Amino acid sequence: MGAYILRRILLMIPTLIGIMVINFTLTQFVPGGPVEQIIARIQGEGNAFANIAGGSDTGGQAAQAGAGGYVGARGLPPDFIKELNKQFGFDKPPLERFLNMMWDYVHLDFGQSYFQSKSVVKLVEERLPVSISLGLWSTLLSYLISIPLGIRKAVRDGSAFDSWTSGAIIVGYAIPGFLFAILLLVLFAGGSYWRIFPLRGLTSDNFAQLSLLGQMGDYFWHITLPVIASTISGFATLTLLTKNSFLDEIKKQYVMTARAKGLSEGRVLYGHVFRNAMLIVIAGFPTVFVSMFFGGSIIIETIFSLNGLGRLGFQAAVDRDYPVIFGTLFVFSLIALVMGLISDLMYVWVDPRIDFETRET
Repeated sequence: MGAYILRRILLMIPTLIGIMVINFTLTQFVPGGPVEQIIARIQGEGNAFANIAGGSDTGGQAAQAGAGGYVGARGLPPDFIKELNKQFGFDKPPLERFLNMMWDYVHLDFGQSYFQSKSVVKLVEERLPVSISLGLWSTLLSYLISIPLGIRKAVRDGSAFDSWTSGAIIVGYAIPGFLFAILLLVLFAGGSYWRIFPLRGLTSDNFAQLSLLGQMGDYFWHITLPVIASTISGFATLTLLTKNSFLDEIKKQYVMTARAKGLSEGRVLYGHVFRNAMLIVIAGFPTVFVSMFFGGSIIIETIFSLNGLGRLGFQAAVDRDYPVIFGTLFVFSLIALVMGLISDLMYVWVDPRIDFETRET
């Protein structure tokens, strides 16, 4: 197993570099770079996209791709434009900028945001609690609901319970997360009916003055609706996966043999079937957490006014805040690769019979 882990870690290096190269290359062809954004703000035009989308001559001049050579700066001295490019490092060739960026990342220097006057690390630290809260609690809630429900559906396969729960799961899966989030706000956050939960934020304004127990209650009070909204469509796949895994195992010969020996149904189900059936479900926990952590959080964060990493990444993409974009991309890609390795190790932990070193490569 040690050789397999070492091999996977070594493979992470070219994979991570490849991800960064592809994304860095794509940004060189995207119009409206950070220099254009600053010029548009100086001229009071909001952002560079207003110029690009417009049909004016100056707008057409502003549409030059990438961060280099903005030629539509009305009334701005060329020396000023040149100084902006130098300040952001765009006076250097793309290859040199990329190598310098990766060298800084190796030394854990992720740079400074162009527009927020904070380091990338500081911005991530400020937004991380929100994203961890949504990702962790959504994943745990999905597993706490999906595993017992999936087992119950497998045991009562074809019954009325199985039929109506499948219908409810399909309906929940079909409802978009943002629509369900709005429904929760309307029903339970003072929209039109009950004001049970707060409308926005992760904590109350007086959070620091509360006792420890009060802070815990306030935190869960605020996070309830966002977690439910982000979980509703996630547990459907996990429930059906659990059910199908149990059905496959229940039909195998060793289950029939265990029943023939006189073992109770509970002993057969949880002593023999559970371990084999839950292999793919439990081992996939890191992957599910990563998907909950990174994916689908922008809309939920926006609706519930939560400043998480989803909104940070979206705003950075709109502003062409390259240090934030590439810094978070590097860190999160690395986390995803590590979680993939942890997922493989959990397979071995759940079922020691699995040995990745002996498989053919």
